[in-house]
Amino acid sequence: MAARSAPNCHLRLEWVYGYRGHQCRNNLYYTAAKEIVYFVAGVGVVYSPREHRQKFYRGHSDDIISLALHPERVLVATGQVGKEPYICVWDSYTVQTISVLKDVHTHGIACLAFDLDGQIFDISWDLYQPNKLVSCGVKHIKFWSLCGNALTPKRGVFGKTGDLQTILCLACARDELTYSGALNGDIYVWKGINLIRTIQGAHTAGIFSMNACEEGFATGGRDGCIRLWDLTFKPITVIDLRETDQGYKGLSVRSVCWRGDHILVGTQDSEIFEIVVHERNKPFLIMQGHCEGELWALAVHPTKPLAVTGSDDRSVRIWSLVDHALIARCNMEEPIRCAAVNVDGIHLALGMKDGSFTVLRVRDMTEVVHIKDRKEAIHELKYSPDGTYLAVGCNDSSVDIYGVAQRYKKLGECVGSLSFITHLDWSSDSRYLQTNDGNGKRLFYRMPGGKEVTNKEEIKGVHWASWTCVSGLEVNGIWPKYSDINDINSVDGNYIGQVLVTADDYGIIKLFRYPCLRKGAKFKKYIGHSAHVTNVRWSHDYQWVISIGGADHSVFQWKFIPERKLKDALHIAPQESLADSNSDESDSDMSDVPELDSEIEQETQLTYRRQVYKEDLPQLKEQYKEKQKSGTSKRREKAPGNSIRLHFVHGYRGYDCRSNLFYTQIGEIVYHVAAVGVIYNRQQNTQRFYLGHDDDILCLAIHPLKDYVATGQVGRDPSIHIWDTETIKPLSVLKGCHQYGVCAVDFSADGKRLASVGIDDSHTIVLWDWKKGEKLSIARGSKDKIFVVKMNPYVPDKLITAGIKHVKFWRRAGGGLIGRKGYVGTLGKNDTMMCAVYGWTEEMAFSGTSTGDVCIWRDVFLVKTVKAHDGPVFSMHALEKGFVTGGKDGIVALWDDSFERCLKTYAIKRAALAPGSKGLLLEDNPSIRAISLGHGHILVGTKNGEILEVDKSGPITLLVQGHMEGEVWGLATHPYLPICATVSDDKTLRIWDLSPSHCMLAVRKLKKGGRCCCFSPDGKALAVGLNDGSFLMANADTLEDLVSFHHRKDIISDIRFSPGSGKYLAVASHDSFIDIYNVMSSKRVGICKGATSYITHVDWDIRGKLLQVNTGAKEQLFFEAPRGKKQTIPSVEVEKICWASWTSVLGLCCEGIWPVVGEVTDITASCLTSDKMVLATGDDLGFVKLFRYPAKGKFGKFKRYVAHSTHVTNVRWTYDDSMLVTLGGADMSLMVWTNEMEGYREKRPCDSEESDTDSEEDGGYDSDVTRENEISYTIRALSTNIHPMFGVKPHLQGKEPSVDERQGVVRPPVSRAPPRPEKLQTNNVGKKKRPIEDLVLELVFGYRGRDCRNNVHYLNDGDDIIYHTASVGILHNVATGTQSFYQEHNDDILCLTVNQHPKFINIVATGQVGDLADMSATAPSIHIWDAVNKQTLSILRCYHSKGVCSVSFSATGKLLLSVGLDPEHTITIWRWQEGAKIASRAGHNQRIFVAEFRPDSDSQFVSVGVKHVKFWTLAGRALLSKKGLLSAVEDARMQTMLAVAFGANNLTFTGTISGDVCVWKDHILCRIVARAHNGPVFAMYTTLRDGLIVTGGKERPSKEGGAVKLWDQELRRCRAFRLETGQVTDCVRSVCRGKGKILVGTRNAEIIEVGEKNAACNILVNGHVDGPIWGLVTHPSRDFFLSAAEDGTVRLWDIADKKMLNKVNLGHAARTVCYSPEGDMVAIGMKNGEFIILLVSSLKIWGKKRDRRCAIHDIRFSPDSRFLAVGSSENSVDFYDLTLGPTLNRISYCRDIPSFVIQMDFSADSRHLQVSTGCYKRQVYEVPSGKPVMDHATMDRITWATWTSILGDEVMGIWSRHAEKANVNCACVSHSGISLVTGDDFGMVKLFDFPCPEKFAKHKRFLGHSPHVTNIRFTSGDRHVISAGGDDCSLFVWKCVHMPH
Repeated sequence: MAARSAPNCHLRLEWVYGYRGHQCRNNLYYTAAKEIVYFVAGVGVVYSPREHRQKFYRGHSDDIISLALHPERVLVATGQVGKEPYICVWDSYTVQTISVLKDVHTHGIACLAFDLDGQIFDISWDLYQPNKLVSCGVKHIKFWSLCGNALTPKRGVFGKTGDLQTILCLACARDELTYSGALNGDIYVWKGINLIRTIQGAHTAGIFSMNACEEGFATGGRDGCIRLWDLTFKPITVIDLRETDQGYKGLSVRSVCWRGDHILVGTQDSEIFEIVVHERNKPFLIMQGHCEGELWALAVHPTKPLAVTGSDDRSVRIWSLVDHALIARCNMEEPIRCAAVNVDGIHLALGMKDGSFTVLRVRDMTEVVHIKDRKEAIHELKYSPDGTYLAVGCNDSSVDIYGVAQRYKKLGECVGSLSFITHLDWSSDSRYLQTNDGNGKRLFYRMPGGKEVTNKEEIKGVHWASWTCVSGLEVNGIWPKYSDINDINSVDGNYIGQVLVTADDYGIIKLFRYPCLRKGAKFKKYIGHSAHVTNVRWSHDYQWVISIGGADHSVFQWKFIPERKLKDALHIAPQESLADSNSDESDSDMSDVPELDSEIEQETQLTYRRQVYKEDLPQLKEQYKEKQKSGTSKRREKAPGNSIRLHFVHGYRGYDCRSNLFYTQIGEIVYHVAAVGVIYNRQQNTQRFYLGHDDDILCLAIHPLKDYVATGQVGRDPSIHIWDTETIKPLSVLKGCHQYGVCAVDFSADGKRLASVGIDDSHTIVLWDWKKGEKLSIARGSKDKIFVVKMNPYVPDKLITAGIKHVKFWRRAGGGLIGRKGYVGTLGKNDTMMCAVYGWTEEMAFSGTSTGDVCIWRDVFLVKTVKAHDGPVFSMHALEKGFVTGGKDGIVALWDDSFERCLKTYAIKRAALAPGSKGLLLEDNPSIRAISLGHGHILVGTKNGEILEVDKSGPITLLVQGHMEGEVWGLATHPYLPICATVSDDKTLRIWDLSPSHCMLAVRKLKKGGRCCCFSPDGKALAVGLNDGSFLMANADTLEDLVSFHHRKDIISDIRFSPGSGKYLAVASHDSFIDIYNVMSSKRVGICKGATSYITHVDWDIRGKLLQVNTGAKEQLFFEAPRGKKQTIPSVEVEKICWASWTSVLGLCCEGIWPVVGEVTDITASCLTSDKMVLATGDDLGFVKLFRYPAKGKFGKFKRYVAHSTHVTNVRWTYDDSMLVTLGGADMSLMVWTNEMEGYREKRPCDSEESDTDSEEDGGYDSDVTRENEISYTIRALSTNIHPMFGVKPHLQGKEPSVDERQGVVRPPVSRAPPRPEKLQTNNVGKKKRPIEDLVLELVFGYRGRDCRNNVHYLNDGDDIIYHTASVGILHNVATGTQSFYQEHNDDILCLTVNQHPKFINIVATGQVGDLADMSATAPSIHIWDAVNKQTLSILRCYHSKGVCSVSFSATGKLLLSVGLDPEHTITIWRWQEGAKIASRAGHNQRIFVAEFRPDSDSQFVSVGVKHVKFWTLAGRALLSKKGLLSAVEDARMQTMLAVAFGANNLTFTGTISGDVCVWKDHILCRIVARAHNGPVFAMYTTLRDGLIVTGGKERPSKEGGAVKLWDQELRRCRAFRLETGQVTDCVRSVCRGKGKILVGTRNAEIIEVGEKNAACNILVNGHVDGPIWGLVTHPSRDFFLSAAEDGTVRLWDIADKKMLNKVNLGHAARTVCYSPEGDMVAIGMKNGEFIILLVSSLKIWGKKRDRRCAIHDIRFSPDSRFLAVGSSENSVDFYDLTLGPTLNRISYCRDIPSFVIQMDFSADSRHLQVSTGCYKRQVYEVPSGKPVMDHATMDRITWATWTSILGDEVMGIWSRHAEKANVNCACVSHSGISLVTGDDFGMVKLFDFPCPEKFAKHKRFLGHSPHVTNIRFTSGDRHVISAGGDDCSLFVWKCVHMPH
């Protein structure tokens, strides 16, 4: 059938009528060439008004909604909607794509500029400042700065200048000025982020568009006006479009562009005007289209090139297809849904949405008739071909017939349908009508009466005048084969051209052959419309196709290019061929594709999907561990001492791979098999291996310099490794773009780029910069399999892919690739391509097909084909002068450089094999899959797994071979020679030499495949079990048959000779029987029955009497030979039996070999060494493991090796245990491993991955470590209240009426009553009161040492130190004590590091706590900043949820490493200057404490943590890790590691929790420095200049020991330093070494400088050790203050000297502290209910008392020094009379306090006390009686001595709206009585005016503290504010800035 192929004609987009004005703005511009660029639907349009010509950009797949023009006005960027929106950047001259931006990885601009979620309306780059942009939207304008990878917004401050409102558009100007247009028509002018002025009433309604040009600005608004302004925004002129001759009411401007004297205007109603400034009232209409509402109606004129459209915007428009213009327009009363023109072209009928229809005269659009017979929309109407009738189809499922001549009288109706009518067609003789309805039914009616025709015969001969129906035999092919979706809206048949055009819901126009009878016909498709195309029609002369889009309101006109013109067209318009390649032809265009070659057929059916990928194992393991937590209490068996090393691999993967065999630079041969990259040295016959892959390698490519290789593997997220063939080290690992596997790779000619193809459903193609590991571009390749990708050697941006029925030529465009199909023309057909190469110019390419031809291409056109081979051409290779090809016919052909003549052929035949061959050819002419040339030879790889070297003169040497396709299971090793036998499903039995010659000695073909084999004990006979149930015995030397039997139907699964003389042979089958034969008499003597499933393994005991059997049901059974009687043997006895061999996988002796994930993997084989020490196993995941035997107890420890890909089917030790031989089932490889005994290992590190040594043993215990590990970090925003208060918050309580209000008194404005008393006694009455307008951080007392490490460093040659506390970074000058601060963090800092590279001097990185890793403002972030000027250089928002706990710079200073607190403890590497994340990977399932780069490296680093040390390498964008190997040191166990330092020659030192330091060489432990400290080693520092190492630990000071030690480079000798802090134990958390000084940070929040020469200690910084700091009081007259904290100390601080003067240890946690009014006494309240009074002068205790059991919350002296008030959490305030002396007897107490006391204040006359309580109530009591004061009038008259209450009407305004969970904790009014500061649970300090009775008062906020500010006070004279922190144990001293007079 012809319909199986697509039609040969073609459509070309010629014109688009319309412009998208609705929901879009600023989308219309002049280009540099004075053309106009805009968009409609999914097409970018460049319109030249001079030539009246349109060019189209069609790289989008959905609606375009935004457009921007490059400042140079040539490049255009357009952004689209959709699931995966992307941005195209294209050239407005050539309309070619320059770049495609996907994934938002291009600086994140993309995601903003198109965030049209209705919130952001406009965004603009500031062209005058780099890295700044502005966005605006609903009630906001934001100024963004791009720093690192974080866009940091600052909200515009509207202030008093303007109202907060929605901003619609903006333009940037010089000097940080920004102009923005608002919803109310004002223009707002911003400087920086502040509003400086408004231009009111610029427009009368919203300003939609603003455009800046050289002369000034143009604005356009909803009022239809355009205003022009000069550069300073002074008005120049106004143009009101509504008043012009083209204007109309309601015209609204959406877009404006001003260039010179021309202004472009786009309107809401899809018009584009051009205005010339001096003729402003004559705007020129350039383009118009339909506007609001859907567009459904379309009709073509029967005789003229006209089209008629009608839409829901109620207009009907007539377009001229020749002039490309609108020639008539008429507005109707109702939305129009369909249209038709009568045959004579006189009448135009329009069907309306309300059920009426109207007939107009085409000539002048006057009404003929208007009829309304129906209530629902008219969806379709058509005139009959003879012009006498009009059929009208309605949504109420009827069709009415009207007579035209009878003034449209109704003549009949058709009522057969059950659903709405969608399409109608008349027969040519006007006697029949066919209809389609919404159910997809097709019905026929007789005309004009409307009787339904049910007789099919009657209809058969009818010829239809038009075909617009979507159902019917003739159009079956337009529907897909297997789906019944109703998504085709319209079709129209072209009888003459025999083509059919269809329009569907996906915006696609398709061309089919007509008629097309079979479903799923082939087509050509064209995109451009956005969503649904509602209608499509041929023009009357079939020159054009007109299509209309529903939602995009646009009319597209396509030129029809019939077949005969196609050839000319190709040469005329090269852009055409591109347009067509966008319009993909359907899946495959050709029907007559020959049957696929059997080999290719097989290959396309291969699936590389796995049930379980190796990547899934860690997760699975965790899941299973959870389940099994309870069971595994026993200690796991230790791993064996022996290890194995891969020695030789027999095999080569040729059956489904190609071009994967090359010579390296030095003449070695590189190829792959299973999961191993092999480098074979043919002179020495040795192999070296790249073992970085963990699953099948599918492809291999070699770098142009032949020293690097790229290999791609199978995997869920498959990786590509680029590795060096000399060192066999990975250089880069590329991941994250493919799925399931990578099937083809190729390097570019310069070697910098790599192309790869995946095996996912769309065969994704990715272009990489492999050294950086970055993906450059990505595209979907093809639905069918792609076999090969080749990069153009001349142009690195071009590549070619070839595969099933596919050859495509690609060009890179930014982040995307644009592909063009190869154009075959008449020369050939689209064949399956197996290989491709480029020729001698960039245009020439050659491809080999599955039929044996070579196709020669120029650009994308096929030039000619040459017959090269019989059967597929699998491999091609380009030489300097000519080509070499290889095919299925087993022939290698050499060609000249234009494929004119074949110069020479070599046939691969056994006869030609040279004597030095390492094996035997199985058949002549094997299929050739890979060819490579070099070193005077041709290298050939075959499908049968052989690698051959063909000498130019003819002889052939076989180098390597393996089994052919089919699984390999059978393996036996010889009893006394180093040889083994294998038997496979490929029906061969082979004997291999394992000794130095490594070759196949013999091979024999079998009639069936086999699964098992066995040598007899004397080595003379070989038994082989076959898959048909038979077995044979062969002579082991000649492989000739001795005897064979066939007793079973199913596979023989194991076969075994009895030991000793080999008298019996046990033959096990899948029939679940074991037959026992007597070898001498060749008779069956017994049958073992009783197994319930197939037999898997059989072993004899040493006497030859007992058989041990494993079955598929995991039974372990025993039988007695020779009869086969079943025996039951208790498991304890099984161990005692001496077995001749052990291959069993069941039983107690090998319980430990089953892994944690035993449910998803099976252990297929095992084998025990003859000394019964080591058990080797093979499993379904491709692991070979060694266990210590017997492996009792669950989950024994092991060593494991990855080389096989999926199943390891068999493992066997050789007779002397010197080698282990393993078979990989599906990878068909035989691997030989050498066994290395325990002592032998020191010489070289083994390749194994040790078993998961996250052992059950604990890694040691220390309280500090546990605390640090278990601390949970919360962000401020989530902090909860620190006081457990309850009740209704103040701002939610009803306000109590004042006295006057209650008494109804109306006071006169000037009161004669005495003046109201002051609220607060003020003590600097003489001076003018000056309010405080700002607080500036001046000092911080505190250092975060309790749970952070390595966070104190020297800067500026030791003059300054840098450290952190709470959320501030502190630069502290050692000499003066002055401090400066970095305050950009918005939450606690957890880690800090300094860049050591001289280029980045004083650069610091700090990481903070965060919430989720959602990239929002609360996400954890890392700031990189300059310590001296505090400039932020970069902010990295990161994916470490919870927070960043460690940061480290690399050796060059350009990279930054960070570790997260998320459950996976992710490790990320950043290029911090650009903010680019290079690599990221889960670190460990338990806490990682520190990760540090090696000081000499940018790619090597080490991480340490809970029972964890890992050695990492950054390769490209991948992180590769090795666990530390402990086994080299006796009895070493994995402890929790806390710190890391480095030495020369790859030495690493890690400090442990036990005080030892481990010394590692590479990743192997080489010695332990025992007890380097007595407690955990928390900190280590490597000095770069001399290599000395400082360690810091936790120890008690003693004579010889010290908590800080300085070591030599090798950690052999040390010198200890004692810290003279007077603590019982010193715990060092941070060390750093400068010139002759060591800087130490301790757990006790001290920072100490120790001199190396004299060991003198100088304490630089002090702080409280544990918080919260509850008590805080300032001295009445001096700049001192006291603090009291949970750590049991009260400390005295001096602000002027910037230091701690004294501290008193109380032995209990202190809660509150207070000075007496004279400052001579201090009262301290304790957590245990006691309080103490000290004399300041002598620090002696004056008196103490404990009347309460709970914490004292506040303590106060009365202003007259007479009383002491003590408030506690027992809901009480006690009064003591101090004049009675130090006995301190309570004189009274306050009654009825509703909750615990928070703060208290005395009145100035000492007669009243106000108490704020935990239920948000403030009470006032008399002193000393303790009676409550209830009268408000009395209360109002009290003057207070101090005000620290957080409650009361006077401070109502301090409670914020957001205080659901968090409270205000403390407050203090200034001594002047007019300012108020508060501290709250969010860690904010706020400054208010006092009093502030209005809710939510205005304030300034100051950040710095962690959550919970516990107390706050003004110092005397209001010079400073002191705030005390809860979580951060820090004291902040803020300097008060007073307003000037």
